[in-house]
Amino acid sequence: MQIQSKLPNVGTTIFTVMSGLANQVGAINLSQGFPNFNPSEKLQRLVTEHMARGDNQYSPMPGVPLLRERIAEKIDRMYGAKVNPDTEITVTAGGTQAIFCAIAAFVRPGDEVILLEPCYDSYRPSVETVGGVAVVHTLSAPDYKVDWAAVGRLITPRTRMLCINTPQNPTGTILRESDMLAINDLLRGTDVLLMSDEVYEHLIFDREKHTSVLRYPELYARSLAIYSFGKTYHNTGWKTGYCVAPPELTREFRKVHQFNVFSANHPMQAAFADFMADPAEYLGLPDFYQQKRDFFLQAMSGTRFQPLACKGTYFQLFDYSAISDEPDLDFCKRLTTEFGVAAIPVSSFYSDGRDEKVIRFCFAKTEDLLERAGKLLEKV
Repeated sequence: MQIQSKLPNVGTTIFTVMSGLANQVGAINLSQGFPNFNPSEKLQRLVTEHMARGDNQYSPMPGVPLLRERIAEKIDRMYGAKVNPDTEITVTAGGTQAIFCAIAAFVRPGDEVILLEPCYDSYRPSVETVGGVAVVHTLSAPDYKVDWAAVGRLITPRTRMLCINTPQNPTGTILRESDMLAINDLLRGTDVLLMSDEVYEHLIFDREKHTSVLRYPELYARSLAIYSFGKTYHNTGWKTGYCVAPPELTREFRKVHQFNVFSANHPMQAAFADFMADPAEYLGLPDFYQQKRDFFLQAMSGTRFQPLACKGTYFQLFDYSAISDEPDLDFCKRLTTEFGVAAIPVSSFYSDGRDEKVIRFCFAKTEDLLERAGKLLEKV
């Protein structure tokens, strides 16, 4: 039987490769982006309570109503935007599923989607699976600043969508109001949609504010904004997120969502709805993760790695060019096997494999683990 792959250039993700190598040799895994600590005991207890109550069957396709109401309240509180929980919020099986549905609902074969690379590795495969064409604007170390005039030159009559991510994985950079206004100017008068990946909305540092597309009514009118409970509440394995979009876009999004997964995990949704009644559970996250960033930077201060600026996410980039001229993938593998700490090569976030001798560590870990990693990396 002849099978023609829709993703001929896609293999096992770098996250699986590096986590697998870390497990194989017993290294500290700072590669894949997940916390090594549990979510709130209260939240765990709420899940089991809802299971005991019988919330174990399919939830409504758009999501548990109370959870959507809580999300709408949070959006109003944080961004001053009023969204309708019935027509503008859809709960999904994680942020990545929401990203796929947002792309699949609107991108047709031959449509172009502009990506800002380095970027989260699911964007391009999602575009290509539905027959779209990825068009890349390349960002460079150390600041990964977007040239919006250059992005504007990439827009053609075939452009269907622009994908942004703030705070950005893997770079830890953020978009500010000037960026949002530039995007608004670029897209005004076009039919180009905006997919705004905001899963790290609460992981933002140094008293910066998250410039969500929800703050800008004209921009929101063409946007699908993606969020993740896993990033917010330290439970990436629960795979629960949501998409916020205007009613006409939400209708199309849900057409794909209902046949992709139909509904997300019911007891988790019910528990999140109860948990979100106390905004303090997410309003304290910037300080919580900024302390981890600063602790990790201090733990790394005795190494030869040079940190790049990190304004958000739970990822810290380091330049290792003063240490080695090895390709970043080879260097990461050697760090893992010889020094016992796993990282991710940033070249894996570029479609052309661009290698600027920069690697990514995840600092969503307990302080003892971060301290041990720093001591091991002092030997490099």
